[in-house]
Amino acid sequence: MLSCQKHLFSIDPGVSYLNCAYMSPQLNAVEQLGIEMMKRKSRPWTIQVEDFFEPCRRLKDQFARLVRIDDPGRVALIPSASYGLANVARNIRLKPGQKIVVAGDQFPSNYYPWQRIAREAGARIEIVPPPQSGSLTDAWNAELLKAVDEEVALVAMANVHWANGIRFDLEAIREKTAQCGALLIIDGTQSVGALPFDVDKIRPDALIVAGYKWLLGPYSLGLGYYGPAFDQGIPIEENWINRKNSEDFRRLVDYQDEYQPKAGRYSIGEQSNFVLLPMLTAAIGQLLEWGVEQIQEYCTGISAPFADDCRSMGIEVEPEGLRCGHLFGLRFDPENLNPDTLKAELAGQQIHVSFRGDSIRVAPHVYNTEEDLSRLGDTLKRSLKK
Repeated sequence: MLSCQKHLFSIDPGVSYLNCAYMSPQLNAVEQLGIEMMKRKSRPWTIQVEDFFEPCRRLKDQFARLVRIDDPGRVALIPSASYGLANVARNIRLKPGQKIVVAGDQFPSNYYPWQRIAREAGARIEIVPPPQSGSLTDAWNAELLKAVDEEVALVAMANVHWANGIRFDLEAIREKTAQCGALLIIDGTQSVGALPFDVDKIRPDALIVAGYKWLLGPYSLGLGYYGPAFDQGIPIEENWINRKNSEDFRRLVDYQDEYQPKAGRYSIGEQSNFVLLPMLTAAIGQLLEWGVEQIQEYCTGISAPFADDCRSMGIEVEPEGLRCGHLFGLRFDPENLNPDTLKAELAGQQIHVSFRGDSIRVAPHVYNTEEDLSRLGDTLKRSLKK
């Protein structure tokens, strides 16, 4: 059973940081490693040829273990979710009349690339909005499955909705897309690292993950899995290290038409980031040591009593099993709970959450305790009385 890991972070006393879905705090060990690696740039003669390649391989191996990919060669290094999705969008060939299915209120980076290619091809986007009544999770999943039909070219969505933590039934959606011959593209930024994800089981055509949230990594570095559908694709940039035989510096001007195999073609230029790569590798190593299942179990355990308290106050929370433990939304009537008043109360108490649409997004991690959530609950009660 995983215990609170707050001692591994630099979180000020009196701060209840329940906002990992916005940005994770950095592990102390990862922060120190980043400082050490940054200093190394002052001594460039210590950076050898293998330093351009071996750290990349280690990071890909770690990520492959985290999301259960048999072949780390299917992992690319990306600077952002939008970059990873742009690689996908460049290699989609839509036909007029086809459609792309997305979940309503999806994060913009997982909408804009599909909007562009749909316009260019004379295709369309079908947005499946959240239902207005009933079980949000069950009804939304049912509507998404209904939208997947013979007109669908691809479904682009998340494992977990970024604003309210709703869990989508990817196994059922994958089965339906396979029947229709459609691609399944997943933005795993708000789930991978805190909620188990099995690539071999879900079989997405691409899985894109930014590293600065639940991977506990630095900003501007992430990872992408690209399946066989993209093995012959064209990347969005042409850089030297993604070409065949780039490991041999003596022959770099023997220009190559061939890319590195599989996902090797999709990594960003200057992927051998001598500071950020070791930091993200170390962060994922800590996640593997804790175990993603144990992280989710811990977050679920500390959030369950809080969710019960919210329901007793008339605040809607999806039932356990239909929502995540690490990210969930509180839906409230603005007439009973003034958002501006609540924001001021939370700021005064140094309680950090996010407001997304008509929900309060709560995102605890292993550095939180039940007390952090109790403090949030007490503030909600005071704001309701006001």
